[in-house]
This record gives sequence, C-alpha cells and structure tokens, in this order.
Amino acid sequence: MAQKKLTKSAQAIRDEIVGKVARHFGKTIEDATPKMIYTACALTARDQIMGKWALSHKIVKEEGSKKLYYLSFEFLMGRLLSTNILNLMQTADYTNALQALGYSISDIVELENDAGLGNGGLGRLAACFIDSLTTLDLPAYGCTIRYEYGLFKQKIVDGYQTELPDPWLEDGNAWEIARPEETVEVKFGGQVYTDWYDGRFSFRYENSHTILAMPYDVPLVGYDSKIVNKLRLWSAKSPDVMNMQEFNSGNYVRAVEERQLAEVISKVLYPEDNHTEGKELRLKQQYFLVSATLQWILKEFESRYGYEWSRIPEKAVIHINDTHPALAIPEMMRILLDEKGLTWDEAWDITTKVFAYTNHTVMSEALEKWPVDLFRKVLPRIAMIVEEINRRLMIYLEEVYPNDPLKHKYMAVLADEKVYMANLCLCGCFAVNGVSKLHTQILTDDIFADYCRLTPDHYHAITNGITFRRWIGNCNPKLAALITEKIGKKWLKDSEQLRNLIPLAEDEGFQQQFAQIKRENKLALVEYIKEHNGIDVNPDSIFDVQAKRLHEYKRQLLNILHIIAEYNKLLENPNLNYYPKTYIFAAKAAPGYLRAKLIIKLINSVAEKINNDARVNDKIKVVFLENYGVSIAEKLVVAADISEQISTAGKEASGTGNMKFMLNGAITIGTLDGANVEMLEQVGADNIYIFGLKADEVDARSRYNNSDEVKDIYSTNHALRKALDQLIDGTFSDGNSQLFRDLYQTLVYGDYGNPDSYMVLRDFEDYCKTQETLSLLYADRKTWVKKAIMNTACAGFFSSDRTIGEYNEKIWKLKPIQA
Repeated sequence: MAQKKLTKSAQAIRDEIVGKVARHFGKTIEDATPKMIYTACALTARDQIMGKWALSHKIVKEEGSKKLYYLSFEFLMGRLLSTNILNLMQTADYTNALQALGYSISDIVELENDAGLGNGGLGRLAACFIDSLTTLDLPAYGCTIRYEYGLFKQKIVDGYQTELPDPWLEDGNAWEIARPEETVEVKFGGQVYTDWYDGRFSFRYENSHTILAMPYDVPLVGYDSKIVNKLRLWSAKSPDVMNMQEFNSGNYVRAVEERQLAEVISKVLYPEDNHTEGKELRLKQQYFLVSATLQWILKEFESRYGYEWSRIPEKAVIHINDTHPALAIPEMMRILLDEKGLTWDEAWDITTKVFAYTNHTVMSEALEKWPVDLFRKVLPRIAMIVEEINRRLMIYLEEVYPNDPLKHKYMAVLADEKVYMANLCLCGCFAVNGVSKLHTQILTDDIFADYCRLTPDHYHAITNGITFRRWIGNCNPKLAALITEKIGKKWLKDSEQLRNLIPLAEDEGFQQQFAQIKRENKLALVEYIKEHNGIDVNPDSIFDVQAKRLHEYKRQLLNILHIIAEYNKLLENPNLNYYPKTYIFAAKAAPGYLRAKLIIKLINSVAEKINNDARVNDKIKVVFLENYGVSIAEKLVVAADISEQISTAGKEASGTGNMKFMLNGAITIGTLDGANVEMLEQVGADNIYIFGLKADEVDARSRYNNSDEVKDIYSTNHALRKALDQLIDGTFSDGNSQLFRDLYQTLVYGDYGNPDSYMVLRDFEDYCKTQETLSLLYADRKTWVKKAIMNTACAGFFSSDRTIGEYNEKIWKLKPIQA
C-alpha cells in the first residue's frame, strides 16, 4: 500500500528525527531502538521550543514584565513529549512523521519516564497551573527540587504495598538544561554571631555546612502561546567532589561520604519523617528550595533594577503552594536584612507585599509544624528571624485581641516549642486562598477565622482546575476529535465552549459515537489490566474507579466495605438480577502510614477472594492497579463509568481527579465536599449522585463522643455488621483473625474512644443506596450516555485557564506579554 505523502512540516520533522538519530547515536533509522527514536523526537520538539524560548525571554525582559515565581514541593508533570507537541499544535505532524518511519506515536510517548517530581493532586495542580499560565501568556516560573528518585515505585507483593526506588532520571531527561553558572550556596547549621558594625547589627556564620544548589531548567510551552515559561529544578551538590586525603589513605567510602550526605537533600521526594533524621532532612529540603530560589530571584532583580528593593513587589510575586515553601518568608527577610542592608521595617514591608499563599487542607495534622530545637539546630539564623516575627506579632495581637492569651497562642508562629508554618504564611502574605468555595468557607469561618477578621480582603476562594487539553485532548484523542467535529476547535482555548455539546446530549447519533469511544477506551484498559494484573475484565461491566492517594479521609475503606456487602448479597441470592461491576482502585500510601497500607492489603485480599469465587459468576471483579501516577491516570479517566469522590465531607479541600473524570464523561458518586459542590452547581442534581453527611453535620458529630450512634448502626444494619465482622473472622485473611483487626477497631471503637472518625459507618447505608441507583440507571444505556455527555459538556468551568485567570485578577496582577 502506498504511503501517504507527508506535508512539508511533517517531512521536516521526519528528517530532523532521522538526523538526530544519526548525530546523537551514530545509527540509521533501521538500526535505531525505539528509545532512540523517543529521544530524537524529544530533542526535535525541544529545538523548536528553544528558539521560541529565547525570543520569549527577550520580550519579557524588554517589557519589564512582572513575573510570578510559583514555589511548590511538587510538580507532577507526567510525560512531556505528547503535551509539548500538542501545545505546539503539531500532534498530527509528529504522528504522520513517525508513521512514515514505521512507528506509532502512542508507542513512542509511552517510552518516556514519568518525571518523579510529585505525589498526587498538589503536584498535578501545579503542573496544570504552569501550563495555563503559559497558555495565557503570563510570565511565570515554577520552582521545585530536582528529586533524583521521586516518591517511590509501588510494587504489590502478596497484596502488600512495597516501596522501591523510582530512578526516573536513569536514562537522562531530554527536556532539562543544566545551568551550572547559576549555582548558589545554601548554608545549614553552625553558629550565628552578632556584631555591631557601622551603626547597625551584622550577622556572621561560623562552622556552618554549605550545600551547592545547581539549577536545571525545563522549558514549558503553552497551547498556541506567545511565550515559553520554565520549570526550575534545584539539585543539591557538595562543594567538595572528593576528599583526596581520605582516598589516598585507602578510606574510599569516607572519601566520598561528605558528597553523598550533601546530595541526599535532592535524592527523594518526601523522605519518611517518623524519625529525627527524616524530619531534619525534610526541613533541609524545604530551606534548600526556598533559599536557592530567593537568591536567584533577588540576583535577577538586582541585575536589572539595582538596589531599588522597594520595587520588588512591583516586579515579582512569589506564591507559596501549601506550607512546604513557607520558609521563603524568613529567608527573604534574611537576605534583605543581612545581605542587602535594609532595616527590619523596610524588609518586612517588602516581604508582606510579595508573598501569597494557597492552603490545601483543613486537617490540623497536615498543617506543618516543626520542633523549635530542630529548627534552631538546622537553621539558626532563620530561627532568630522567626522569633522576631513572632515577638512583633504578639505585640500586634495584644492590641487587636487584648487579654486573650488562648487566641494569641492559637495564632502564634511560635507556641508550645513548635514553629507553625501556616501561621507564618498568614502573618507574612498579602493574599491567602482556599481551593474551592466550601474549603475557603471553612478556612475563613473556622480554621483561619481570627486572622481573616483582621484582614478580610486578603482571603479569596479560587476553585481548582485542570489542563483540559491534556486530560481530554491528549489522553482521549478520539473524544477530542469528535468534540471538534461537532462544535469546532475554539473549545481548546475556551473551555466554556464545551457547553455547546448540551443540545447533542439528546442526539442519538452523537450518543452512539460518544458511547463507542468510551467502550474503546474500556477495551484498552481491559488489555492493560490483563497484561499487568492477569485479571480478565468484562468491558461491558460498569467500570467504577477510585484513583487517588490512599488516606482514611478519602474513604477507600467505605468503598471496599460496600464491595464486601455486595459480594455477600450475591452469595445469599445467587439468582439476583445484578448488573456486572468492575471496581478499580489505584493509590499509593505514604510509606509510614501503616493503616493506609493495611487498607491496600484489604483491597487486594478482597479482590483475590472475589475474583476467584465461581459462585459470583464474574458479576463482581476487583482490581488494584499498582504504581499509580499520571500515565495510569490517563488510562483510567477515559475508561471510567463511575467516578468515586467519596471523601468525608469537609476534609477534601477541592480535588482535581473529580474534574478529570467528569470531563471524560464519568458520572460522579460523591459527598458534598471540595469541588464536588461546584460540580453539582455546574452539571445539575440529575447528573451527579450526592450522598452522605454534609460538612456541618460531620463537624457536629466530631465534637462529641458518638459511641452510642455507632453501636446503633452496627446493631441495626445487617449488611454492614456482617462486612465488619468478616474483617476479624478470617474470611479475607486465610483464617487470620488479627490481620485486619486494626481497621475493625478504629471503625467500631475508635483510636481514642471516639469511633468512626471519618464517618464510614454513618454514610454506609446512604452510599449503598446510591450505588444501587447508579447500577439500575446504567442498564438504561440511553439515559446513562445522556448524563455522561452532560458531564463532559458542563466540565468547562473546571479549566485551569479559568482558575489562573482568577488568581491573576485577584492576586498576582500579571500582564500578558503583547508581542
């Protein structure tokens, strides 16, 4: 069959790929490996981006643009090749060029390692934000650590999570550019001495330990954008390559030990901190990121504007994403005070006008705090500055809230021998925002209410969003093509255009096309499950998916208890008319979070029991996909029929997985929590299935011991009681009655005498009824598909382009470049 003639641009890409294979690897196309082809494609795309980047940098500099520096401990970028060629608007050209070379673009992009720069929603949100910032032509830099090993690679062994290293950089990173000339020093420990010199105090360090921070830049292109922004990754290096004296003495390990200890700072994302060494390493990581970034920001400012430090807020805004980068506030003070010679009042005035903060949690245990002793040991000068910030704060609080020591203590940066990082942000930032309406209301009415009363204009509700071009354009190209065919391509830059699909929800022809694409995506997932899990899944069953970080408040436990109850129901009624369901889980648990890891074991044990029980006749299948990340998420969101968003109401700040599933036509079962509230507003009550207690009801029950209520539920709900009892009778543990006893104990009796703290038992009955409603609905295929189309049509509000527009209007005040 004759090969299709390539367009001029596709031919140029094909020739460039061939040339790069020859120049970089000394191979012809015929002898090249697929990995070489991937690298050649990435370098070809990078070359296109680099020319645009140089011009972009020149324009931003000439316009004197205000820039955003977005500090986040995570940027979960996923694979960049497909995203970059999509944003360059050259997907078709690359597809055709690779076809001409005998390769499939889908196979080539799969060869890229997921960048190990994030864990979950926090990192994926940051990645979406930097994409939208660039698409909107707003000058912005993402800043994080170049983690050598990422979080961990999850392996399920005998049903248990096992953590393995994730060496995502072992094959190199085609997208990054090393900047050794911009390396800066970061100092830890030692002693700080105060001297009086030339009419002012000065500070000097002795016996401190110096680490070098070397930057790597990853260019980021937006969709059809004028500019190219960048992600700056900081890598820790030792000032000393090797101790030659130790080496020549035969102490080879000790000769390189100092270097290894220095470079461990950028080895792993979120090292386990249930021991002192882990806590110290995490604190060092946080200071390493902010010190390196602040030094770079101020050096760049000084090179352009000299010593006009009061102009910093005019030219830069620094955004703290969650509390991990909160040390940027005292670090800015340190540099302005100690190195630039400003007074405290001058430095504090600048600092409080340049920093903004996003809160991502209402859970007190997730609001970071550090032991003062550790803080002083690792960061002695920063500790001094934090103490002074707190001293002045206490004077102010006595003025505005007189004679109220309990309130002062609650609002303090330093209290009970701990440093409270959220309070540091609240007193040091000019803007604070939550990430959904409900979340922000909880912050301003409760968690941060005392601060909010002082400066109510500082607080903003900005609902999260996702880069819909990636989460439908990239991972669901057939649906994207169908949408473009029906409503044109403007939706790729204006997501609200998706509402033009609403009339098509009644169109039988469109319904059939939409449903066929969903089935093809389900078939692809069936193949993946068979290959990776060895489980045969019915593509015509309901695909019910819960994919997110494993945490008790996200309530994977509620999901699996319901599955156990369904299993029991089928055993009791073998001839029950039951629509087949495939329950799919994907989640990582933090290495030290033992109960979360036990829930993973329970899910896998239940899966093994049910999947091998011929009595259920394949009406239920349970699948746990290991090593959840962006690439697996892309397979799940396009294939899901039901999206599980069942967190305890009031605990999930926003969620973004809920938006990705909605965009791809999954129907949500969820609590009235986080962004589910706005999803309900957008899609209407007929197209989303809400159950369970509301946030105020959860809060009311959390304030008193409700053992009697739990006992009553346990005694009256037969299905729940049986499922709970099976946790401790050995049904799912080969007769081991102790294996899952901790899960039973925390639900029925509680950790400290207050049972069911995440309302699993309270919401169980309502959850089961809602699940039953969805199963009955799915059997009416026409109605189901209509509702699925409505979810896609109403998902435009949840674009990160809209989110970034709100951030910019309310907080950042950046101007799009004009050239």
